[in-house]
Amino acid sequence: MQRRSLRACQHLVLLTLCTTALLIACKRDVEPLPGAATEPAAAVRQLAKHLQDNDLVGYARAAVPPAQYAELEAAWAQGHSRWPLTELPLDEKLPGLLATLSEKNAEQQLQRAFKAQLEGQAASVRQAAHSLELFGVQYITHQGDYSPAERAHYVQLVTALSGWAQAAPLSDPNLAKTNIATLTAAARATGLAGEEAFQAAGMTGTLQKLAPFTAATKQVLASYGLVLDDSISQMRTGLVSQNGDKATVRVQYPLAGKDVDLQLELVRRDKRWYPARTLSEVDALLTSARAAEQVKAQAAADEAALSEAPAQDAPGNADASAKP
Repeated sequence: MQRRSLRACQHLVLLTLCTTALLIACKRDVEPLPGAATEPAAAVRQLAKHLQDNDLVGYARAAVPPAQYAELEAAWAQGHSRWPLTELPLDEKLPGLLATLSEKNAEQQLQRAFKAQLEGQAASVRQAAHSLELFGVQYITHQGDYSPAERAHYVQLVTALSGWAQAAPLSDPNLAKTNIATLTAAARATGLAGEEAFQAAGMTGTLQKLAPFTAATKQVLASYGLVLDDSISQMRTGLVSQNGDKATVRVQYPLAGKDVDLQLELVRRDKRWYPARTLSEVDALLTSARAAEQVKAQAAADEAALSEAPAQDAPGNADASAKP
């Protein structure tokens, strides 16, 4: 009887501990960060919500003031910009990647490449992911044009993604077959097979065409255990400081089983808040685009002036101008 009572007490204690842990976890998940209701913190959540919804146009419009968005659209048409794609890693490879995925026999080629390089190579994949983590952390720590906050964030990202890659079934042939089919179909549907297609579609058109491909990419990553939309839905933001038109926002989100914590600088323009680094990069891009257009306009004016000069200097014109 005493042993039964002891066992019942143990079960009660265990149940209490589990319930307490669950409550603490739930409280941690739903408790907002200080300053979560402020405009800068809300602006960051809105940007993330656009990405969760695969609304790339909405993200771009929320990331810069309306006047700059229009100017970026023009700069794209003039061949001077590929923003916001330039915010992606290896953005210059994206047109070529979509062209490769869109090829008629892309599935067969990619399946052969997977079979030759990855199928059944789980140990090698894990080792490669570990090596990339070491290299990535070393590079971010000592190289690149990053602020201290950005370095800290990117190190967390590399560490979390390396851990995910080491555990993910990346060498599974069945998943590979399904995911290759998913990506090739989504790439063909964009109609963006190469740089000329990006240029012709324009900035807004390209972002609209890329939205379903973004969703397909998320689907593929989720099949390997990396659910990016869950990371966004569990993201928390709060206000660290605000001084006039400048603010620092704290952002926390889970990624591949690890908690990522960063601080983001924002700037207010025309009563709205935008990421400071984005505005700085866009300002520089548009300054360069304006200068390039001025050079082009001056060259056109010089060429027009040269083409008119012979007509003005012709003998007939000289005689005509000499008459009273």
